[in-house]
Amino acid sequence: MPPVLSPVSYRLITGYPINLKPLVNPDHCPVQFRQQWYIHIYHFQQRFPKKILSFPPISFLRSRRLTLSSPEPVLMEKAINRQRILLDHLRPSSSSSDHAHGSALSASACMAGDSAAYQRNSVFGDDVVIVAAHRTALCKSKRGSFKDTFADDLLAPVLKAVIERTNLNPSEVGDIVVGTVLAPGSQRASECRMAAFYAGFPETVPVRTVNRQCSSGLQAVADVAAAIKAGFYDIGIGAGLESMTVNPMAWDGDVNPKVKTFEQAQNCLLPMGVTSENVAHRFSVTRKEQDEAAVDSHRKAAAATAAGKFRDEIIPVSTKLVDPKTGDEKPITVAVDDGIRPNASVADLARLKPVFKKDGTTTAGNSSQVSDGAGAVLLMRRSVAMQKGLPILGVFRSFSAVGVDPAIMGVGPAVAIPAAVKAAGLELEDIDLFEINEAFASQFVYCRKKLGLDPEKINVNGGAMAIGHPLGATGARCVATLLHEMKRRGRDSRFGVVSMCIGTGMGAAAVFERGDCVDGLCNAKKIDNQNLLSKDVK
Repeated sequence: MPPVLSPVSYRLITGYPINLKPLVNPDHCPVQFRQQWYIHIYHFQQRFPKKILSFPPISFLRSRRLTLSSPEPVLMEKAINRQRILLDHLRPSSSSSDHAHGSALSASACMAGDSAAYQRNSVFGDDVVIVAAHRTALCKSKRGSFKDTFADDLLAPVLKAVIERTNLNPSEVGDIVVGTVLAPGSQRASECRMAAFYAGFPETVPVRTVNRQCSSGLQAVADVAAAIKAGFYDIGIGAGLESMTVNPMAWDGDVNPKVKTFEQAQNCLLPMGVTSENVAHRFSVTRKEQDEAAVDSHRKAAAATAAGKFRDEIIPVSTKLVDPKTGDEKPITVAVDDGIRPNASVADLARLKPVFKKDGTTTAGNSSQVSDGAGAVLLMRRSVAMQKGLPILGVFRSFSAVGVDPAIMGVGPAVAIPAAVKAAGLELEDIDLFEINEAFASQFVYCRKKLGLDPEKINVNGGAMAIGHPLGATGARCVATLLHEMKRRGRDSRFGVVSMCIGTGMGAAAVFERGDCVDGLCNAKKIDNQNLLSKDVK
């Protein structure tokens, strides 16, 4: 039953006179005031918890989410949304089985006006958090330090690291999802399962792969976050893996001749470098701008490496290097990205010839490096992380994948980033750091200019043109790099975005919040006026 409040008490708390009858049964309240009733009851409970003998069960409240008729439908719609958010805050924490019937990850923007800085559509303990994120070094394909390393030997060390560094029992992991692109599906799925065994996971922990081209690693993280949110399990790993030495980019088999009758389908077959040239030509991105972006990427990556900024995220990998002439094997430990060129200059890059078009602007110097590497991100429900006493590195806030013209696939981040930011209830100005994959300088420069982003916020430790782009692993790599940098910056960095373009014309982006800045009331804005009535229903 709802709490029974005296008219005097109600007027003192809310400032509005109201008779007793609607408080006993809100259905007796005039329809235009029912949303105010719920909001006032909520505020009364928060301010005077000892005065309330009982509060209506959440099913009672949810059964009365009504569509109101009002001369001012926009204001009333805001009030309804505000009430929905307030009620979600009241929903108690429960076990994972209960969460299966709860709210799923939402792509709707926050409409709570001045009551929230961003949307939180579940209780505090129900957040999906990241407690560990690690990667291997990224090495040049076919000639780098991982050229003689099997793909499963790249994945196993990062899977093992996220477990060992958190002292987590591996049997508690509900699923391992690995983003991977180039290897044959069934073979790579087997290799990932093998890697899990190498890393010490028992046979009871399942493994699967996911392929959304260059965003596969990020998609794996998003899939695990969604599964945790849905209540399928409480702990999962989103990972990424690619050995472009073992599995080079190639088309296997014949192409369906039907493709010639569908222009957009035909454009899905364009070499990625040609789409880069299309972006540069269509949006007037100059060769100089592209070369400058590449040099800047190498400069920042070299500085970050020298300062030891990648040390916390990179897991050393013990492997071998085989001399191609003698066949002699040399044991090595790889802990540094080997594609970074500290002395790169615009003058040097200007001497390189275009690769994909005779009079083009895309060169080997202003494109991402073809690389080998892996990464892993350990996610869990916040309440579980708190029970285990694990430090929270970040909070998963939103994810968005979008489609764009395949002929200019590189513009994907310019569409995906606003969508993901809006889904988190934020504005672009709220984002402190961006990790945008530098597939090509042309598309990177375009997206930066299109969104009007501050260059000082983007790829502050360099990007794929310097560090490398192992397709399936890039998303996990970017998450690790972003969250560790946000941790270093502390209060100066609250929200971050990971984004990339995707072959065949797509884009993906995800929003993360720094873990140690969050508390139970982190979504409440500080206000001077303590008026308890929503401004939306005045």
